[in-house]
Amino acid sequence: MGIKVGFHVSIAGGISNSVDNAKKIGCTAFQIFSRNPNGWVAKHLAPDDVHLFKSKLVASGIEKNSVIVHMPYLSNPSGPDGELYKRSVEMLTEEMQRCSTLGIPYLVIHLGSHMGKGQASGIDQLVKAIENAKTKSEGSPVMLLENSAGQKNSIGGNFEELRMILDRLDKPKELGVCVDTCHLFASGYDLRTKADVYKTLETFDNTVGLKELKFVHLNDSKRPLGSKGDRHEHIGLGYIGKEGLAAFLNH
Repeated sequence: MGIKVGFHVSIAGGISNSVDNAKKIGCTAFQIFSRNPNGWVAKHLAPDDVHLFKSKLVASGIEKNSVIVHMPYLSNPSGPDGELYKRSVEMLTEEMQRCSTLGIPYLVIHLGSHMGKGQASGIDQLVKAIENAKTKSEGSPVMLLENSAGQKNSIGGNFEELRMILDRLDKPKELGVCVDTCHLFASGYDLRTKADVYKTLETFDNTVGLKELKFVHLNDSKRPLGSKGDRHEHIGLGYIGKEGLAAFLNH
């Protein structure tokens, strides 16, 4: 089975339009937001639009397992108890249900920030948020933990933390990892040459396990190695460069 490649595509005008947008640019995989990524309130998924999305997806030839939903940006499931944390758990629960309604099997989540409370507290809160959402939601997509760029107070900026979270949740069929190459590079994992890619992926395999890797956000970086800056660049135009990203794809 070959690599499936695609883009994040718009849902403007209705969720079903995302399939058209993906097909138009030759995607064999695609990612969407199921709602406004910068708002707390989600529009109801219209049954007609859901039905059209599913029928278009079948007709497109794009496999259902090659479609993912990305969580909105506002959520912080690793933060301390309070209103933001409560709303983050509610949003996670809603997104799981929306994935189920759409028949999309994967949900990517940013792990958020412990907001100065420390790594242990952040991981505790994240595990609690995921467990609560899974208990409350009727939906059951595979939740993909996305690595962070290693910014101050962030969770998931290194492979050890990702493994720790997976071990704490201990639900191998319900969890996986989505690796963002810009975030990897920004957090200090070199990807500029074939040798660098081999070393980084070997470390990932030994720590997290390549079997946990389900999707990749293939991005270049506007910031240098280890900068902790989450600034994406078009492929080949950033500090990682074409050689490294090509080696990553062909590993």
